[in-house]
Amino acid sequence: MKKTKLMTKTKKFRTFEGVFTPSILTILGVIMYMRLGWVVGNAGLFGTIIIIIIAHVIAVTTGLSISSVASDKKIGAGGIYYVLSRSMGIPFGGSIGIALYVGTAFSIALYLVGFAESLNGYLGFGMSINDIRLTGTLALVALTVLALISTSVALKAQFFILAAIVISLISIFLGTSEYTPETVHLFSDEGSVPLEVVFAVFFPAVTGFTAGIAMSGDLKNSKKSIPLGTLSAIGVGLVIYLGLAIFIAFNVNSEVLKTDYNFLMKMALFTPAVVAGIWGATLSSALGGLLGGPRILQAMSIDKVTPKIFSKGKGVNNEPVNALFMVFIIAEAGILIGELDVIARVVSMFYLTAYGFINISYFLESWANPDFQPTFKIKRWIGLLGFIACFAVMFKLDMMAMIGAFSIVALLYFGLQRKEVKLQSNDVWRSVWENVVNKGLKKIDAQIDKNTNWNPNIILFSGQSEHQYYLLELCKTVSGRTGIVTNFKLIVGKDNYKPFKKTEQIVRDNTFNHLGIFARQIKVDNIYNGITNIATTFGFSGVEPNTIMMGWPKGLENSVEYSQMTQTLLHLDYNLLYLDFDKKTKFGNYHTVDFWWRETDSKNAEMMLNIARFIIASPRWNDTKIRVLFINNNNVDVDVVHSKISELVEDLRVNVEIKIINNAVEQQPFYSLIKQHSEFTDLTIIGIPNYKIEKQAEFVLKTNDLFETIGSTLLVKAANNFNILDLDFIKDA
Repeated sequence: MKKTKLMTKTKKFRTFEGVFTPSILTILGVIMYMRLGWVVGNAGLFGTIIIIIIAHVIAVTTGLSISSVASDKKIGAGGIYYVLSRSMGIPFGGSIGIALYVGTAFSIALYLVGFAESLNGYLGFGMSINDIRLTGTLALVALTVLALISTSVALKAQFFILAAIVISLISIFLGTSEYTPETVHLFSDEGSVPLEVVFAVFFPAVTGFTAGIAMSGDLKNSKKSIPLGTLSAIGVGLVIYLGLAIFIAFNVNSEVLKTDYNFLMKMALFTPAVVAGIWGATLSSALGGLLGGPRILQAMSIDKVTPKIFSKGKGVNNEPVNALFMVFIIAEAGILIGELDVIARVVSMFYLTAYGFINISYFLESWANPDFQPTFKIKRWIGLLGFIACFAVMFKLDMMAMIGAFSIVALLYFGLQRKEVKLQSNDVWRSVWENVVNKGLKKIDAQIDKNTNWNPNIILFSGQSEHQYYLLELCKTVSGRTGIVTNFKLIVGKDNYKPFKKTEQIVRDNTFNHLGIFARQIKVDNIYNGITNIATTFGFSGVEPNTIMMGWPKGLENSVEYSQMTQTLLHLDYNLLYLDFDKKTKFGNYHTVDFWWRETDSKNAEMMLNIARFIIASPRWNDTKIRVLFINNNNVDVDVVHSKISELVEDLRVNVEIKIINNAVEQQPFYSLIKQHSEFTDLTIIGIPNYKIEKQAEFVLKTNDLFETIGSTLLVKAANNFNILDLDFIKDA
């Protein structure tokens, strides 16, 4: 006889029992029975309608946003937290998830304090704050025990509560009032509570739709059930709240509404039905929080956002027992506050923060993520509207509380970032940045103009020398805040070598990351051929590289290849920057920079001025003294030369010392003058003249000799995109 293997199946719930029922029971809860009349009394009928509509705009947009995301992604346990963490990453989703979790736990206290007020008032028990605390605590213990026994039993109990609420509402609408007003109170009057406070107290009434979403891991078909159940609950809640508000306004005067929280019992056709409805609604709402809240905490613990102890559960459904006890503690802390209105305002801030980010999450997903294909489609602007509405309301309610909520979320965010908790799936931020970059590149590419200011996008060949960092540092300085620098490490390979895989070409290094420089490594058969090939092929539309920077090669063994490479780079129309770094003086005190001009530096001069703009904008060089030294070989009047150069450097908006060196008589070599005047300069910048290939060796030798006597020097050769500055001042004399 074969042993029969028993398969235990996990209990899963449908739309009505798993989403709609817990959501509508939470919506039609303590606020409806215990505070809607107070809202009408203080805000007036029109004010109440506006409050209800604004609150439901937030609820509807958030419900639509979360429903759309839910129909795209596989939603696991944790509901809203799960969606946000998979969409926007663990740091973001975790920080909002914690806020939502605490809000849910405090909402339990809100419901039970309301229950205690009703129970004690109806049965004639004490109404002091300690009496409310005692009754609320006993109710919390009882509901926690029920949640521990079985989620299925708890959900089935909600059907009876829903029936009680329906009967209570019928009894209210069929009842009569001895407090009928002479005129309907339409607007808030003098002595009423400010509308901001009224809204904050009312808003938790619409937060109940998250109760069903929190059960996402226990649903048979979450992609179908969440949109249908959530939006149905919000819609039914809106109709009931508007209908009840209008009924109350026409049947009870405002003074009674402001002071008597139990007036519905007195006007109902059958008072016990209302009592049952109030108690059922408050207890079921609290029970919904006790079922949903622990699942949020459990999901966060599984993702290592919160301590691992809360991830443990029991039974085939992995019931979150440990997480339930934590919810119990927070809810009890709320009950000890004992003031329903105070708790309501706290809950409102937590939920508004969470809802705002839920909406922006949907907006970013639909805008940036090409893989976002929800079956439940809505307009993108709905998410943006919900985000704006949430934070506009928060600002209006309590700006300091909003700042406090933001600060808490920010601290949680950075704390989770430091923990470096990651998921296997990608979040939406990569798609957002890719979308921004894509659209930006297209915009830039469409507006390319030769006359625009030079924005250096530099290909850097820094090598592996001990002074590599200084070359990197200067390159980043020259590129400015918006220029892109990509450093290539060239590895000479043997014949028939295999190139690096694309993933292997990316270099991750703290030095490059710190400076904001991209780094790659490439195998080449020859250094100079490698540079030429990279310069020919590397780049993409909109941010094409326009400048090549490398160290100055002092050796003569490859002078011909080097010269040919230079000519090719010039043919490709690159700007060239060659740094000779002085190992002894380095960049000195980062205090002095000399620019050397001669009549032949017509393009190089403008490039030097552009480099000057970036240098003086750098924090390291912010106290720099710049000199422009001009070689006057034609005995032009000094005042004329000085005046013309002053015009050229005017756009720098910095004091520049202009030094005119008359060389018409002595005719000293250019490099000799540099040796005399720039011996102690921190950085000297010189233009590369035009010369023939056969003169390469001679040029290298003369330049090397110069570098022996002065400090760090940058050689520049401008491309054709720079304007020609007329430095021949003879005609102007």
